[in-house]
Amino acid sequence: MNVFDFDGTIYDGDSETDFFFYCFSKYPRVRKHIFPCMGYGILYFLHIVNKTTFKQKFLSFVKYIDDIDGAVEKFWESHEKKIKKWYLEMKTPTDVIISASPEFLLEPICKKLGAECLMATRSDKHTGVFDGVNCHGEEKVLRFYEKYPYGEIDEFYSDRYCDTPLARLAKKAYIVKGEKLSTWKKYK
Repeated sequence: MNVFDFDGTIYDGDSETDFFFYCFSKYPRVRKHIFPCMGYGILYFLHIVNKTTFKQKFLSFVKYIDDIDGAVEKFWESHEKKIKKWYLEMKTPTDVIISASPEFLLEPICKKLGAECLMATRSDKHTGVFDGVNCHGEEKVLRFYEKYPYGEIDEFYSDRYCDTPLARLAKKAYIVKGEKLSTWKKYK
């Protein structure tokens, strides 16, 4: 099977950040979230809170959106065009997408793309509260083996070397920069 990171890999940008700014512009109540979000951003960069805590606090802006499903649907109507051409040309129904972005945000687009399986950060779409930890780094490997205990990855694609734990599992791995794919550099 082929496994793909989502943000920066098959999507041009960071979908969670794009969704925040989309909601910031469309739902005025979200604007009151900017200062608490900045505060937690500073705490994260000072290593006072971990990534999961920061992302959970960041995502809590969803509590200001009455119809979150409608907001996600409208977001993808305007942002689906950011799915990269190289992926659209090679996608298959057996693709597995593993992402740190919220599952509720990626489910509609992955379904539309026809991807068989999505593993992403589990969070409450009404509060932003996580159910577990951020699906990032080694957590992606745990989630993969949780779903596919004996799974083998034929090809893996990501835009960031922080996904090296998954790349090590693949027969072939590629780093993605824009529309360009390069062979993954091996790390010890």
